Amino acid sequence: MDGTPNHLDDAPLALGADRRRRPRPALADQLAPPDAEAVYRRVLEVLREHDVDFLVGGAYAFTRYTAIERSTKDFDVFVRYADRHRALDALFAGGFETELTFPHWLGKAFWGDDFCDVIFGSGNGVAPVDDEWFEHAPPAEVLGVPCHICPAEEVLWSKSFVMERERYDGADVIHLLRSRATSLDWPRLLRRFGDKWRVLLANLVLFGFIYPGERSRIPCTVMTELLDRVSRELSSDASGPKLCNGTVVSRQQYLMDVQQWGYTDGRLQPHGNMTAQEIADWTDAIGKIK
Repeated sequence: MDGTPNHLDDAPLALGADRRRRPRPALADQLAPPDAEAVYRRVLEVLREHDVDFLVGGAYAFTRYTAIERSTKDFDVFVRYADRHRALDALFAGGFETELTFPHWLGKAFWGDDFCDVIFGSGNGVAPVDDEWFEHAPPAEVLGVPCHICPAEEVLWSKSFVMERERYDGADVIHLLRSRATSLDWPRLLRRFGDKWRVLLANLVLFGFIYPGERSRIPCTVMTELLDRVSRELSSDASGPKLCNGTVVSRQQYLMDVQQWGYTDGRLQPHGNMTAQEIADWTDAIGKIK
């Protein structure tokens, strides 16, 4: 590092991201990449130069697992929560404008109109980037730079909870299952979903509908275990807290449940992993910051 102080703190930040964005240092005038791919390559090179552990996700990882090519308007790198400031400071020192957009899960690095998402969790608080992401990450070469990509299990886990009106990642989950079901670490995947296992089961049932001739790709032991859990729940006392977990899969479509109908927000501690302030900031940004 060049001794540049860390100007990003963990104060709540919603719509005022530009107020906290650090302007590109003078160094950038000498290093301006000519196109988007060059910008993304520089992200990787800078993080490597500063010894910040990272994984590449987004379209690059998805294509590796499914062979489905798609264009991308940005670039996703994943870092541990503990490394979020180091990553953003390294990119700032490397010529990028940076901001800690949402302190519980997301930062950004900008070079002109191109940008990189620096991800260390998920907007709903479900999928923090921890050591296991790195322990199981396969090696790859992205834009000519040796690195690692996010594990298929963690990609599937995090995508399973994206069910917004404007973005639904269900087809990505189904295609990941189609291409990787026979090689997934199913015990780890079940553990990742934890008490939110019904979200996994919903996708597995949908997979069998979409590909009726390929249902056997899903291990019978997994389907049996999850269906047994449903059976046990049906035979037990159904009473419990007035809780809505809809906000875990869509930050907008279940707001009436928690704001008007008296349900407890499933994202809120201790049921979930988010604070009331994090939820308020994330809600306030609907339609304004992605």
